[in-house]
Amino acid sequence: MRSSDREAPITAVWPGKPYPRGATWDGEGVNFAVFSEHAEKVELALFDPSGRRERQRVTMKECTDHVWHCYLPEARPGQTYGYYVHGPYRPEEGHRFNPHKLLVDPYAKDFVGELRWNDALYGYTVGHRKEDLSFDRRDSAPYLPKCRVLEAAFTWGEDRRPEIPWHDMVIYELHVRGFSMLNPKVPEPLRGTYAGLGSAPSVSYLKHLGITTVELMPVHSFVNDRYLAEKGLQNYWGYNTFGFLAPVMRYSYSRKVKEFKTMVKSLHSAGIEVILDVVYNHTCEGNQLGPTLSLRGIDNAAYYMLSEENPRYYNDFTGCGNTLNLMHPRVLQMVMDSLRYWVEEMHVDGFRFDLASALARERGRVEHLGGFFDVIRQDPTLNRVKLIAEPWDLGHGGYQVGNFPLGWAEWNDRYRDGMRAYWKGDGGLIGEFATRLTGSSDLYGRSGKRPHASINFITVHDGFTLHDLVSYNDKHNEANGEDNRDGNNHNLSWNCGAEGPTDDPGINALRERQKRNMLATLLLSQGVPMLLAGDERGHTQHGNNNAYCQDNEISWIDWTPTPEREALQQFVRRLIELRCGHPTFRRRDFFEGKALLGGHLKDLLWLKPDGTEMGTEAWEHEHARCLGVYLAGAGLDDVSPHGEPLQDDDFLVLFNAHESEIAFHMPPLEGAPWTALVDTRHDTGEAPPTQHARGEHYPLQGRSLAVLTRPMHTPATPG
Repeated sequence: MRSSDREAPITAVWPGKPYPRGATWDGEGVNFAVFSEHAEKVELALFDPSGRRERQRVTMKECTDHVWHCYLPEARPGQTYGYYVHGPYRPEEGHRFNPHKLLVDPYAKDFVGELRWNDALYGYTVGHRKEDLSFDRRDSAPYLPKCRVLEAAFTWGEDRRPEIPWHDMVIYELHVRGFSMLNPKVPEPLRGTYAGLGSAPSVSYLKHLGITTVELMPVHSFVNDRYLAEKGLQNYWGYNTFGFLAPVMRYSYSRKVKEFKTMVKSLHSAGIEVILDVVYNHTCEGNQLGPTLSLRGIDNAAYYMLSEENPRYYNDFTGCGNTLNLMHPRVLQMVMDSLRYWVEEMHVDGFRFDLASALARERGRVEHLGGFFDVIRQDPTLNRVKLIAEPWDLGHGGYQVGNFPLGWAEWNDRYRDGMRAYWKGDGGLIGEFATRLTGSSDLYGRSGKRPHASINFITVHDGFTLHDLVSYNDKHNEANGEDNRDGNNHNLSWNCGAEGPTDDPGINALRERQKRNMLATLLLSQGVPMLLAGDERGHTQHGNNNAYCQDNEISWIDWTPTPEREALQQFVRRLIELRCGHPTFRRRDFFEGKALLGGHLKDLLWLKPDGTEMGTEAWEHEHARCLGVYLAGAGLDDVSPHGEPLQDDDFLVLFNAHESEIAFHMPPLEGAPWTALVDTRHDTGEAPPTQHARGEHYPLQGRSLAVLTRPMHTPATPG
C-alpha cells in the first residue's frame, strides 16, 4: 500500500532543497519547494488520494532565497497537496495573502478533481461594499483541484524528434478535443482525447493529408470562467491557464499524464512534430476582483505586473485582467522551467506563444531584446526547438509583426488580411498580394531572416473558418450569449451572394472555388503554411467567429462524408504534394528578381495578362485584379541536405480575382510548352493536361487560380 493511501500521518519532515521547485519524487521521498518573496509563513496541506479530505498540515520552516522548502521521506507519488500561505493582506500595496485560501503549486505536474465555483475561492468577500479591500475567512479547499505528486517515468524507447526543416513544414492547427470528437473511425471512448489524437485513424489521416506539424491549442491545465459556467458554457479554447506544467485532464481518457506522452510518441513515429500553443502572458486569476487560486495568494506583488500608481490594480496588456511579471527573475525562471519540462519530459518540438509581445514588456514597454528572449536564446534546450510568436498584445505598442528576434517565426496577419481582401475582390491590392505570396520580405528580409519567419494563414481558431469566410458577410455569435457583441467585426469575408446556407447551385459552386483559391494560394506561397483543422473538409461554425465557449458540434469537426468535403480534402492533399515535391514553392531564401547566370531570364517574373512583365505603372492600377508569376526552376540557388545543387521545373501561377474570364497569354520565353496542372475552376482542382505554347493563351476563368509547368529552362550562360 502506498503511504498516500494510509491514514497514518507523515512524521518525518526534513529540510529539503530549494531546487527543483514543485513536488519532486526522487525514488525515496518527495521534495516540496515554492517561491514566495513576501510570505511570512507557508503551510503544506496533505490530502487523501481523492483530494477531498485534508489529512495533515506541515509548516515549511526552511526558506532559502525566498524559496520555501521541505522533504517528506514518507511521501510517495500520488500524494495530493496544496499550500496555505500567510502574509500581509494589503491590496493597496499589492499584497493579497490570505491563509484561509488553499493554493495550487505553480509547478504542479498533475491535478486531481475539478474546480467548482464558489464565493469561498475569492480572497475578499464577494458583494462587500469594499470589494477586494474586504477579507474572506472561508476555507476554499473543498472547491479547488488538488496538486498530485507525479511519477514521471515513461518508456520513450527510440523516440526521436522529426526535426522538420522550417521551409518543409506544413502546420495544422487543431484542438485536441474537437479534432476527433465526432470521428467514427476513432474508438468511441478515445474520441476527444490525447489517445484519440494519437490513435491510428487520426495519425493516418494527418500523414495521408501531408501534415508535418500539428500545433495544439492550449493543453496546459485551465479552468472554466465563472461567467461561462453560470451560463452553462465551457471555455473551449483554453486560454485561461491554471497550471503551466500539467496537461489538462479533460483531454485524457486514462486521466494519466503519460497518455499525453504516448500521443507525442505516436505522432513522432509517423514523422509528425508537436507544437504547443502556450499562454504565459496571463493566468486564470483575472483582475483585482478575480479568485485567489495560486499566484495571487502565493505572492501577488512578485508574480504579476502591478500598476505603479496604485498597486491594487494590474497592468493588463492581455485583455484578461492581469499580466505575468517576467521582469522578476523567479517568475521568468518559472516560465523557463515550464518550457524545458515540456521539451525534455514531454518531448514536444516547439511552442507558439500567445500574445508574445506581452512577454517582451519591461516596465510596460515592449523590449525586443528583453530578459525573456535573452534567456531563451542562450538556453541549450530551448534554442533548438521551434519558436513562434503571436506578435501582438492589447497594450500600447504591442503590435510587433516583423520585429521579433532572429530564431523566431511569427504569425503573419498581414498575409491573412492581404489574401482575404484580394480574393474577396478588393482593388489596388496586387502589390500587397505579391509581397505576401513571396514571403513578406518587407517584414522579414531586412533583419536577416528567411521566408520561413512568416507563418502564413488564411484562417485560425480565432475568427471564421474557411467555409464561413466565403458564406457570411457578418458574424453570427448569438450562441455565445453576448447578444452578438463579441468577436471581430472586421473579417474581410464575402458570402458570395447569400448570407449563410443556400440552395443556389451557382453560389455554392463559387464558394467551393473560393475555398480552393485561398487554399492553393496558401500552399503555394513562400513561408510556412498553416491550415486550420477542418478547413480541408469545409467545416462550418455557422457564422460564429468567436467560438471560444462552444464545446459542442459548432466547434467539433464534422467527419460525415459528402462529395464536396471529400473533393476539397483531396484537393488540399494534392496541393501539399505539389508543394512538398517542388523546392520552388518552399525556398529557403527570398527571391531577388535578378538575372540568372548573366542571361536575360530572372528567377521570378511578374506578368500582366498579355504575358509581358509588369512595370511600375501596372502595380498601381486600382482595377487590376489579375496577375501571373513565373518561377524559374534554375533560380533556386540552393542545395540539398547532402550538398547537391537543387533543380526544379519552371512554374507559371496565374491569379484572377475578377468576375469575368481572362485570356492569359503565355509569356514570350524560350522553352517547352506549358502544361496545366491545377485549375480551381474544376471541382477537383485538377486541370486537363492541355499544353500551351509561347504566344498562346490560357482561359483563366473569373475568380480562379491556375498552375502550369514545364521542364526547367536553362538560361543562356556567358560565352
